[in-house]
Amino acid sequence: MDLELKEMLAAVQKPARYIGGEPGMITKTVSDMGARFAFCFPDLYEIGMSHLGMKILYGLLNSLPDVACERVFMPEKDMIEQMRLHGRTLWSLESMRPVKEFDIVGFTLQYEMSFVTTLKMLKLADIPLRSADRSESDPLLVAGGPCVCNPEPLAPFFDLFFLGEGEEQMAEFMAFFKEEKRKGTPRQELLRKATAIGGVYVPSFYTPEYHEDGTIRAIRHEPFAPEKITRRIVKDMDKAYYPESFVVPFIEIVHDRTVAEVMRGCVRGCRFCQAGFIYRPLREKTPETINRQAKALCDNTGYDEISLASLSTSDLSGIVPLLEELIDWTKDEKINVALPSLRVDNFSKELLDKITSVRKSSLTFAPEAGTQRLRDAINKNVTDEDIDRTVRIAFEGGYTAIKLYFMLGLPTETDEDLKGIIDIAQRILGIFSHTENRPAGKGVTVTVSVSTFVPKPFTPFEFEPQITTEEIKRRQELLYSQNNSRKIVIKCHDKGTSYLEAVLARGDRRLADLLEMLADREDAFFETCEHPNEAAWEECFQALSVDPSFYAHRTRPYDEIMPWDHLDYGISKSFLIRENKRAHESKTTPDCRGGCAACGANRLKGGRCFD
Repeated sequence: MDLELKEMLAAVQKPARYIGGEPGMITKTVSDMGARFAFCFPDLYEIGMSHLGMKILYGLLNSLPDVACERVFMPEKDMIEQMRLHGRTLWSLESMRPVKEFDIVGFTLQYEMSFVTTLKMLKLADIPLRSADRSESDPLLVAGGPCVCNPEPLAPFFDLFFLGEGEEQMAEFMAFFKEEKRKGTPRQELLRKATAIGGVYVPSFYTPEYHEDGTIRAIRHEPFAPEKITRRIVKDMDKAYYPESFVVPFIEIVHDRTVAEVMRGCVRGCRFCQAGFIYRPLREKTPETINRQAKALCDNTGYDEISLASLSTSDLSGIVPLLEELIDWTKDEKINVALPSLRVDNFSKELLDKITSVRKSSLTFAPEAGTQRLRDAINKNVTDEDIDRTVRIAFEGGYTAIKLYFMLGLPTETDEDLKGIIDIAQRILGIFSHTENRPAGKGVTVTVSVSTFVPKPFTPFEFEPQITTEEIKRRQELLYSQNNSRKIVIKCHDKGTSYLEAVLARGDRRLADLLEMLADREDAFFETCEHPNEAAWEECFQALSVDPSFYAHRTRPYDEIMPWDHLDYGISKSFLIRENKRAHESKTTPDCRGGCAACGANRLKGGRCFD
């Protein structure tokens, strides 16, 4: 480490964010590699280091012959000031090499509000933002992650996007890239050849055309490029790559524990949930595989907590046998097993006994809506009886604090639905007071966390408008006014953040100028991308004559061409339309195990989702 960098680190908080050297870090001689990959997470170190997908792909890429993958995170403001003061560009943690010297710079796009941060990182790295402005000596810019299901606002900046899951796709692409690099293939020819790789989307080969009203008339593509790009999936999770060790940070991160992925996909079909659709079909790991991977991670990292990760962990068909296997060794080693994704309708005393055998972790459930009518409209398939039974089991098991997740602004929502949220919380207080064997001498707390509905691509609600910020504020105030108990704590998500997220989630390429303008501003965010400066964004909207309501607040007809319609995530538009109509009739659809709803995802797995 040079003297100048030492001076920079002495001037910032949390210098460990920028130095690497953590246990589990993988180092290779970068200059000798056939492909040098800078893996960028467009947020702070503490957030990026908590992300499971980055851990998987970091290990996978470094397991490939002649490939070096190094981590890069968004610096905090104090470090950005030091970088500018000393004329330093963004560097990787493993070799401290400038990012612009890598062959490939890859981003994982987990959250729409990080689009601006992505461009800020490119500016800090001194890499030209627009793909059209980059030369043969510049890195290839790629991205993956859930936001790639609509990457159009970022399309002018990236050379290519990876649709779907990366374990097999990335290995195939890196082998292809190394060969083309060896042959000296020019960038444009390399991109043209890359279109033959399944799940690779090269946006420069696609051109949207617009009607006078601003909607899309057509999406044209080059003759050699596929009309639609289909996402990749891992069909057999037991055979998929999974690391035996993680990098263990020197400082506390958001999720400071080891993570065992138990399955991908979800059978439930909640109509607001993008992840529940874009990760279909459901694919489980066996209890034996999960147990083996969890044991290896604990042995190699020293963590004393395992989180069983999925969209709905209690839906794992072998959840009880798995917990029995885990408890065999975690109990003696005092390792906690956490299930962060529990369903109200399949929670049982048997499950509670298993997860509390070492020590209690928090219990969180997501009814999502305050009345049965609205839960039916969003296809939550949870009843009041399910909620009451679940919290009673929890109280009898010694819990005194319950956290509930709800959404505000869901399609067809009324004030009565909102009042129902407080009714549920108050009913839970009553259940506690009438539970005979509840914990003695302890009070109860019900935390109600309320986020604002954001319409997302590839969901039945992609056609729906988001309510205005004024209406969000009114409904939040209504919720607060209904609460007359100190035992009920209400926490509402920032209305401005949800609004801007909706703009980007359903945006198109015409938002690229907006993102670039925001990337040039120091005041686009107050802190991280979770705290946007609404005034700064509004100034940019006005300067570029962008109407954000066109993207966030407009109902979209079923026959409108969406900016993402040339991307195929396995979910047919006809299915989304059917589900949207059923939502407005408050009709539910059974989960995938209860009967196939013909969403289309079965073709990704070869024709059948379940045996």
